[in-house]
Amino acid sequence: MTTVLVIAKEPVPGRVKTRLTPPFSPKEAAALAEAALADTLTTVARIPAGRRVLVLEGRPGPWLVPGFDVVPQCAGGLDERLAAAFAACTGPALLIGMDTPQVTAGLLAPALAPDAWQEHDAWFGPAVDGGFWALGLAEPDPALLRGIPMSVRETGAVQHARLVAAGLRVGQLPKLRDVDTAEDARLVAAEAGAGSFATLYAATAATLHARPAPAEDAPGGRPVRA
Repeated sequence: MTTVLVIAKEPVPGRVKTRLTPPFSPKEAAALAEAALADTLTTVARIPAGRRVLVLEGRPGPWLVPGFDVVPQCAGGLDERLAAAFAACTGPALLIGMDTPQVTAGLLAPALAPDAWQEHDAWFGPAVDGGFWALGLAEPDPALLRGIPMSVRETGAVQHARLVAAGLRVGQLPKLRDVDTAEDARLVAAEAGAGSFATLYAATAATLHARPAPAEDAPGGRPVRA
């Protein structure tokens, strides 16, 4: 059966989801990252898999659910870390990130079906921002990922082209939105149903809206005082 890999970063304030600050504080951003990771792990724990692996930068926390082997990420750029995660697999593997808490078993089902690899050598899940949220390989060749420019608008297109150029038959998974910005968080929370991320986002956003607006600076750089 397919190994499912989740690549993630320990949700430490100031180290994760920094593009959520502002409007959220580093602590709030880390809490949202933790909720997204917990939802992702919970979904993966419920799907059929030969093995479930959390490829983690940092240390496990109370958000870790049973059923996962935890392995550390290697050093290097994201392409190297993804390549190393696949290199550790000996059979079909599907990798997803921690930034799509709206993922469901149904969205992953095509790549995990008993016949998933009969007509496909790879599965690709594009992201709204131009990247990708899922990548599956029947034969996990790390060379398929090394050198891919990561975290740019062209990441997904370049990765998909690399798969096609290698002669792989690529199956398509649905396009999903990563949680990168506050607007992404709002839209993903609306899609994510009643999971931890959606619940926490609603509470955090309500608290945010209830805060007093910061005073604008007066001419000359002095804050306006009431």
